[in-house]
Amino acid sequence: MTQESRSKALLIGKIISMKKAQNLVILDVRNLSSFTDYFVICSGRSIRQVRALASHVEQTLKGAKLYPLGMEGVREGRWVLMDYGEVVIHLFYEPLRELYDLEGLWSDAPEISAGRELENSA
Repeated sequence: MTQESRSKALLIGKIISMKKAQNLVILDVRNLSSFTDYFVICSGRSIRQVRALASHVEQTLKGAKLYPLGMEGVREGRWVLMDYGEVVIHLFYEPLRELYDLEGLWSDAPEISAGRELENSA
């Protein structure tokens, strides 16, 4: 399951990066969380971009037969949370990302080096 959840996190990161999301970060929270294995966090420059990112992720993953367990915040577009079980996606409007600072709250979580791994994934 660990390699499968890592692959899913990298796939999601790749999907998000294709839509020009800002500051993509993938955190490995397996040793810190009982509810998920990875956080995928990124920002959009506008509420419209955040909504578009959420829609793109949902539609692309649906094509891969992956469906969210839950989604919140899409209508507002300021902080969209998409729960895919072992991967939880946080799409932020940039000012809110700075305010909530998830990376700071989960600073003990190792960050996956997304650059090269995203190119080689999925």
